[in-house]
Amino acid sequence: MLNKVCLVGRLTRDPEMRFLPESGTPVTTFTLAVNRNFKNKQGNRDADFIPIVVWRKLAELCANYLSKGRLVAVAGRIQTRSWEDEAGKRRYITEVVADEVTFLDKATGGGNDAVSSQEDYGIDDDFLPIDDDNKDLPF
Repeated sequence: MLNKVCLVGRLTRDPEMRFLPESGTPVTTFTLAVNRNFKNKQGNRDADFIPIVVWRKLAELCANYLSKGRLVAVAGRIQTRSWEDEAGKRRYITEVVADEVTFLDKATGGGNDAVSSQEDYGIDDDFLPIDDDNKDLPF
């Protein structure tokens, strides 16, 4: 059996980090907008908005260095879970649990360069930035 997904897209909002109450383990969530490979009837590309979950040290790095609009590659697995809401209705979510997050562009606005600060986590700073002047972002 194989459950592996690789995505490249842009964050639709800033990541949100929290800590599990029992263990203090950090977990960060964000949504990735991934353009489809084809155009719709109007000639535009639709996008899928995919929830991403990142754990532990990588969660801290994502929360500290990523922001809305950043281009990233995510590799991980698809997970489906369910819970019961306050009204007693069963809710479901499908999300990607990330094992790897690679920053594909450089941070703007000064400060630390997120890519170079992550060498110990399998994120390589020897990359060529993607020339992405495409202004039709879906968010």
